[in-house]
Amino acid sequence: MLIRPRRRRITKQMRDLVHETSIDLTDLVYPIFVIEGKNIKEMVPSMPNIFRYSVDMLKQALDEVVELGIGAVLYFGIPACKDETGSGAYSDSGIVQQAIRLTKQWYPDLLVIADICLCEYTSHGHCGTLEGGKVNNDKTLPLLAKAALSCAKAGADIVAPSDMMDGRVLAIRNILDENGYQNTLIMSYAVKYSSAFYGPFRDAAGSAPAFGDRKSYQMDFRNRKEALVEVQLDIEEGADIIMVKPALAYLDIVKSVSDTFCIPIAAYNVSGEYSMVKAAAENGWLDEKAAVLESITAMKRAGAKIIITYHALDVAKWIKQ
Repeated sequence: MLIRPRRRRITKQMRDLVHETSIDLTDLVYPIFVIEGKNIKEMVPSMPNIFRYSVDMLKQALDEVVELGIGAVLYFGIPACKDETGSGAYSDSGIVQQAIRLTKQWYPDLLVIADICLCEYTSHGHCGTLEGGKVNNDKTLPLLAKAALSCAKAGADIVAPSDMMDGRVLAIRNILDENGYQNTLIMSYAVKYSSAFYGPFRDAAGSAPAFGDRKSYQMDFRNRKEALVEVQLDIEEGADIIMVKPALAYLDIVKSVSDTFCIPIAAYNVSGEYSMVKAAAENGWLDEKAAVLESITAMKRAGAKIIITYHALDVAKWIKQ
């Protein structure tokens, strides 16, 4: 045989020489939950080694992020009080706004991404204002825009709307530009499926809907072409980065979006994906490091440039090793 592909796999050094896909520290974004209160660092029961931090305890988490060389964090807020319209999301004294300001004082060069949604802040747990028991898309847009502006004023480099309301990217782009924040990026959760893999996150953020579900605004997991429509619309409205969420069960979607559009793609390795690996590893059913690196590499191979993952700290340590 003249052609033997196995020749390129004979040794580790040979495999490293010809490998096609790499994970870099610059790919990683670490999600962090911030909670109102003092002296709080509490583990999320369904997410081993993931914590909720009060702002006075936040710096210890950021110290590790920066020391490991991770360049970006994504903030989710857990307010002390919730109401019908999720006012904590757009309060200048909101918990995420506090975290952003402190982060920029401690580490000015660390990229800060603010999740923009109402679900953690509403008493009913839905991602927008309700009317007749249903989310009113258009009445939600001004509130999301106010939340994005408030986070930009606090110092966020990127705002990331995750609500899945139609037209929210344009509403946010307009209010940012009108107030002098033309350089604040929008990372749109353009392709966010209604997924069973969000369960642990909802425990962490206290954001489960009080009734019903989110299937009327999050995407149907049976649809692929619809994802391309969502991405096209958000790009036309001014999105700078496009996200696909979840990641592992949707690598075909990451690939389709990457092949179709010339814009940076983020893949969100969500809480359920994280917790499944952790549970299996704790039971000795798989090698955690090998499984995580294989999964993250698959996201990169599918076309994602940005990987949002709760494994980020461990991945950074493994890369350095």
